Amino acid sequence: MGKKSKVAVLRTKPETILKDYEKLFNLADGKKALDSSATTFLKDNISWHFPMPAANTTPWQLEGTILALQNAGFKDITCVQNKTVVINTFKGEDLNGYLPIFKRYNIPVYYNFKSEDMTWIPYKPKAKMIALDHIYPKGIRIPDYFFGKNIVHLPTTKCHMYTTTTGAMKNAFGGLLSTHRHYTHSWIHETLVDLLAIQKEIHTGIFALMDGTTAGNGPGPRTMIPETKNIILASSDQVAIDAVAAKMMGFDPLSIKYINLAHEHGLGVGDPSEIELVGDDISNEKWNFEVGYNFHRFLAWLAWYGPTRILQKLVLRTFLVKFPIFLSEFNHDYIQWPRKYEKVYEDWKADTVWGRLFSEYMEKGYLG
Repeated sequence: MGKKSKVAVLRTKPETILKDYEKLFNLADGKKALDSSATTFLKDNISWHFPMPAANTTPWQLEGTILALQNAGFKDITCVQNKTVVINTFKGEDLNGYLPIFKRYNIPVYYNFKSEDMTWIPYKPKAKMIALDHIYPKGIRIPDYFFGKNIVHLPTTKCHMYTTTTGAMKNAFGGLLSTHRHYTHSWIHETLVDLLAIQKEIHTGIFALMDGTTAGNGPGPRTMIPETKNIILASSDQVAIDAVAAKMMGFDPLSIKYINLAHEHGLGVGDPSEIELVGDDISNEKWNFEVGYNFHRFLAWLAWYGPTRILQKLVLRTFLVKFPIFLSEFNHDYIQWPRKYEKVYEDWKADTVWGRLFSEYMEKGYLG
């Protein structure tokens, strides 16, 4: 057996969160994983433009990562945002408290859907693709901005209705694939493995810092039950960090297809017995999370996996795609948020230490 992959895990609290992120970065050998002479861009995670706890990169995760990078000598730091057909990126940046942090630390923000920021160019991977070359027979396209740069992923610890859990590997999905990425959902696990192989070819370094201060239980990535866990994780191995997070959530990592596939293809370590854990002892962490079911998950099953999947090309690759997009957006933004999840957010702000810290960010804009 070769050298084990390293994942750093720390227990944290609001009073020490920024210093803990710097400690975490150093424990996981962040400086060694990244090329300090190259541009380093942050890839945050906006799963819902509303500030749903556990759905999105936290402001302290963003600020703590920027400070850790700057204190480690990384001078050229930027951020890249993407959009989805149901998420308003600009609203998400604002409602989740990112804008004052970008301004305070002089972080330029680029958008992979703006032609003035980057161009989508053809790319032929060196690695053999499992699914992407079949999904996109006319060729794979990725943003030219991504080449020759470090990427730092900022996912959160949460469940996902398509992939059971979601984290560092899934965080590449929005950045490397255009808004037509819904084509891949029937092969989502294979797609994530292909994207990791591509990342290893185009980036000078890959690293992830995952926030589990509030973790998301239930049919995420948007509609979840937020649970306070006070945990943060980091690693240069995108498979290993997802495996450790999955195990804490109560899942067998190797039973999750994207983790198992990536492990089998040598893209990282998904077997917990082959992962070196540093930092705090998490051997007793088992949260018993469950993905569960809701109406949106049922619709997703019909579209991607059920007997009606034979209609995919008709519904999802023609003008008819506007109807499921509208249904999803209407359900989340105009039914789920005002009727249920806005109160979940308000209760979280009032009743938890991390919710109160979020309120502090909304008032001040930053901690450091």
